[in-house]
Amino acid sequence: MERVQKIIANSGICSRRRAEELIKKGLVTINGEVAILGSKAKYSDNIIVDGKSITKEEKVYFLLNKPRGVVSSVIDDKNRKTVVDLIDTDKRIYPVGRLDYDTTGAIILTNDGELANILMHPRNEIERCYYAKVEGIVTKEEISSLKGGIIIDGIKCYPQYVKVKKYDSSSDVSYVSLILKEGHNHEVKNIFKALGHSVIKLKREYFAFLDVKNLKSGEYRRLNLKEVKRLYSYQKRD
Repeated sequence: MERVQKIIANSGICSRRRAEELIKKGLVTINGEVAILGSKAKYSDNIIVDGKSITKEEKVYFLLNKPRGVVSSVIDDKNRKTVVDLIDTDKRIYPVGRLDYDTTGAIILTNDGELANILMHPRNEIERCYYAKVEGIVTKEEISSLKGGIIIDGIKCYPQYVKVKKYDSSSDVSYVSLILKEGHNHEVKNIFKALGHSVIKLKREYFAFLDVKNLKSGEYRRLNLKEVKRLYSYQKRD
């Protein structure tokens, strides 16, 4: 169950703020009953918005190897290229989570709001594997300190795995692989910043079990039914 304004926004009919305005005016119904702010519904419910039914369009799922210099959003107020621009589809898709403008790698795009919520909810602990190029030597002591967790913006983060793959003395940079489950904004960059290192390059190598090894930068592919079912299986029940 989700708040009805979130379902409306995910359907692409209007923004969440506009949906809330329509709810306040009594112009949204759920299975024939007038919705109020706070009303919850399922994606399968019959939701009418200002006389229009939310269309249950075909669900599509894409895995994209995001390039640098592309925004992880549907539209951008600075007219920069977005991840949606890279996908050839007539469906109203959106990215699941975000990758920074200069971060590359695996990102899922879909019009399935239910699955998107499963994949973004922290309690489902979806693994995200990153490969980072950072300034300086990342020491064993620093790696060890991460195992007990690190405070980032008042939140304690627990990397599941951190390993220095190599150190290039000629350029004084370290290459580090790490796995996270929280999915906070700028989490990897903030972790290294707390250790005194700046991130030069960052790639998300895989999300859940999906990697982009066979996709060139900017390329994408559709997920198959087996993969979609496996992603749904990450949902933890109360």
